[in-house]
Amino acid sequence: MKGENNNPSTSFAKLFNAHLHFFNVLSCVLLFGSLLSLGIILSFHLKNFSIDLHITQLSLTTRSASAPPPPPPPQSFTPAAKTSNVAGIGLTEFLKPPDVMHGMDDKELLWRASMVPRIPQYPFDRVPKVAFMFLTKGPLLLAPLWEKFFEGHEGMYSIYVHSNPSFNLSDPKSSVFYGRRIPSKEVEWGKVNMIEAERRLLANALLDFSNQRFVLLSESCIPIFNFSTVYSYLINSSQSFVESYDLEGPVGRGRYSRRMSPRVTLDQWRKGAQWFEMDRELAIGVVSDQEYFPVFQKYCKGACYADEHYLPTFVTMKFGHKNSNRTLTWVDWSKGGPHPAKFLRTEVTVEFLERLRSGSQCQYNGNTTDICHLFARKFSPDALYRLLKFAPKLMHFHE
Repeated sequence: MKGENNNPSTSFAKLFNAHLHFFNVLSCVLLFGSLLSLGIILSFHLKNFSIDLHITQLSLTTRSASAPPPPPPPQSFTPAAKTSNVAGIGLTEFLKPPDVMHGMDDKELLWRASMVPRIPQYPFDRVPKVAFMFLTKGPLLLAPLWEKFFEGHEGMYSIYVHSNPSFNLSDPKSSVFYGRRIPSKEVEWGKVNMIEAERRLLANALLDFSNQRFVLLSESCIPIFNFSTVYSYLINSSQSFVESYDLEGPVGRGRYSRRMSPRVTLDQWRKGAQWFEMDRELAIGVVSDQEYFPVFQKYCKGACYADEHYLPTFVTMKFGHKNSNRTLTWVDWSKGGPHPAKFLRTEVTVEFLERLRSGSQCQYNGNTTDICHLFARKFSPDALYRLLKFAPKLMHFHE
């Protein structure tokens, strides 16, 4: 037995088995530790993921309750002509004129109004309209007469009113003048800002592509023919009506400033009535003028009276071949002075109105006619009663 216990081979085997057992235990411990660590890490990450998911869901729930959902992804473009229910800017939206009380300043307005289509044919049904532009100090006291004039002709005219910005009374909703006041600035008689107001009116009217003719009127103007006659006369005219003539003396050539040369010379200087009528081409030319109007702004001051000289000079220089050189608004200068005669109630008679309608002869589209004026001024507010009494029957309103 003693010799058996002291056998080297047996001792070595026991020692080897002991080491092997130790390594097996160690391996198990290491494997268990690794698995335990992996489990802890996975558990931690899953917990964070759950928290993030919960927060995201809570955020989406809160957002949907307090704000509109995010916009859908972009859709592929389909021409409006192919699909009737596609939202966006089509021809109808482009042609629709903005509200007369827009937010554009003069520079933006003139630029917008100066745009001209290069294709003359209209790709839509268009009824040409006449733009009636009223340059006033305050209320239109003769409005009831104009109401009768316009009645029954909706869709054939547009109205624009430029009044003093301090005037804030509004017309009744039933009136054709309701909501037709444009953003305005102060105007002074004889000053260049009178022309600025006229250009402002033209620019606003040009925003409506249907407006074909443009007539400037004051609060003391009246029509002396019915709407149908006026409309036909203007729409069918081959010329515009801006009075222009060369006048020697202090109130003509005497108002010219040599500082305007060489842009405007004395032989180009013209005079004429402020109250004009013009076609769309000329109206665009007036609002687009960056060559001659700045000269008048700078040098036509004091006794120059830009409203009597800018348009006659500019039109004769640039559009003379298309201008009749006469005005359509009758006035009486027989009493002299810086202003025409004003007509009171007692002066308004049937005979007087008949004389305004056919008291002269002129050229229209190459032919002689006795219809030379379509409007007249200056009528006082107290003449309204007689005008309403005589005019509708005499002028055949509602025809």
